[in-house]
Amino acid sequence: MSKKKIIILNGPNLNLLGRRQPEIYGSKTFEDHLAILKTKFGDQTDLLYFQSNHEGSLIDLIHEYGFHVDGFVINAGAYTHTSIAIADAIRSVTSPAVEVHISNIYERESFRHVSYMKDACIGSIVGKGMEGYDLAIEMILDH
Repeated sequence: MSKKKIIILNGPNLNLLGRRQPEIYGSKTFEDHLAILKTKFGDQTDLLYFQSNHEGSLIDLIHEYGFHVDGFVINAGAYTHTSIAIADAIRSVTSPAVEVHISNIYERESFRHVSYMKDACIGSIVGKGMEGYDLAIEMILDH
């Protein structure tokens, strides 16, 4: 069985996981969790990881890989609530995407309740902490 190529895209401020508001996002860095993901899914997947604080860089990555990978896991951070452009990029490619949010965006400020990504993705994992990335990878593998 060939490995599925899955790309994890993290948006703005997610480079600060482990230090940024640990009461909301926990104390683990994403790199710590990525090592766990690679161990857990290493037999089934080739996981690539990108993080950018720049909207255009995320769009460029979706365009570059979106016709050649088996799926995207995307945590667009605050762009979730503002970026029609990222949602359009997801719709423009053939690779499926799953939206992830570490915190429960529906229990936070009202502006966070709007997700432009939601309808562009095959699913959303919200409020499950870092485990949301695991669940998103499983969703892509089952897709």
